[in-house]
Amino acid sequence: MFNALSGMGGGGQVNSTASNNALTALYTTFAVFGILGGGIYNILGPHLTLFAGCSTYVLYAGSFLYYNHQQHQAFAIVSGAFLGVGAGLLWAAQGAIMTSYPPVNRKGTYISIFWSIFNMGGVIGGLIPFILNYNRGEQAVTVNDGTYIGFMAFMSLGTVLSLTILPASKVVRDDGTKCTNVLYSNVTTECVEILKLFYNWKMLLMIPASWASNFFYTYQFNHVNKTEFSLRTRGLNNVFYWGAQMIGSIGIGYTMDFSFKSRKKRGIVGIVVVAVLGSVIWGGALANQIKHKHDDKVLDFKESGSGYAGPFVLYFSFGLLDAMFQSMVYWSIGALANDSEVLSR
Repeated sequence: MFNALSGMGGGGQVNSTASNNALTALYTTFAVFGILGGGIYNILGPHLTLFAGCSTYVLYAGSFLYYNHQQHQAFAIVSGAFLGVGAGLLWAAQGAIMTSYPPVNRKGTYISIFWSIFNMGGVIGGLIPFILNYNRGEQAVTVNDGTYIGFMAFMSLGTVLSLTILPASKVVRDDGTKCTNVLYSNVTTECVEILKLFYNWKMLLMIPASWASNFFYTYQFNHVNKTEFSLRTRGLNNVFYWGAQMIGSIGIGYTMDFSFKSRKKRGIVGIVVVAVLGSVIWGGALANQIKHKHDDKVLDFKESGSGYAGPFVLYFSFGLLDAMFQSMVYWSIGALANDSEVLSR
């Protein structure tokens, strides 16, 4: 749901300032709690960690509902900061679950299953603004209250459902092995283990991939989708953007699990495929950027004819590449260990 909200560009507002400032606050706190989140997960377990993390997403969506009526960005910025904390908890928890619960030879498949479910939320979230703003035409620039309320309802449901996740200590894989033998950790242990990560050469080699994992969202959402397309078309674009992620995750998941017997060969093939596709797609993005002018008329899926096709295919490809890259990185992290307590960090 958050992805669909962000994907509209500017949080669905005509002025992106509030959204940009909120995202700055979000990623500032996320940078800190993304590191601490794994330790918190090991101490609190999945229920409290996921519930606390998910609840901040509801607050963030609510801040834009407030902004629709009161043009004060302070609430959105504070909510963004809280969301950064919650996102650190949520993504540490889901990363641990996604990479440690599956059997060793099926991690790519499980990652693709998660990514498909995850992006189904984005597809549904993209339909919300598309349907609710469909009849408002090209002139509409800000989404209505119902859009934000719809996001909040789905986010609240997901928050409650997170309480049903089974703890790692109770999960037994198909081969009879357990995800972890530790019930709960403690603060001292987690602080020491987190500090050790900064001396782990394998984790240090992951820094470039981590750096590249989220930087492009602001450009794709707030520049490409927001400035080049009408409001209702943005929602439609997001349906296909997140749908493309489902396709990409399934494709790369199969490659990483089944293309060769050797895990090393599968990893190399996956990296090469993502690198080649990434070069082609971002080459297309550069060409589109050079051609686009800020005073160009916005594109609409009904009104713009064939002129809509090229930018739409590019935006679809952005989603495809994102899922393939993220899934490849998760598979690589999952290959480093099998224990939930280790992978959460």
